[in-house]
Amino acid sequence: MKIMLFLILVSLLLAAGFLIAYLKAAGSGQFDDEYTPAIRMLFDDGTQKQGMQDSKNTSTEKQQDEDLKPSL
Repeated sequence: MKIMLFLILVSLLLAAGFLIAYLKAAGSGQFDDEYTPAIRMLFDDGTQKQGMQDSKNTSTEKQQDEDLKPSL
């Protein structure tokens, strides 16, 4: 029974250590994305045009679907 308590204590200490390491890394900016904002401006125009075309395509597809439905 003593070994079970020892293993639980060790696992809790290990989990607390990982939590502290994660919080330190997140606080120091380890996971900040510094690359994407610099290149985002290169892709803005293409995504807006494509998004507008996609919305036009979906509206025409919906209209075609409604035209093909049998009327009751």
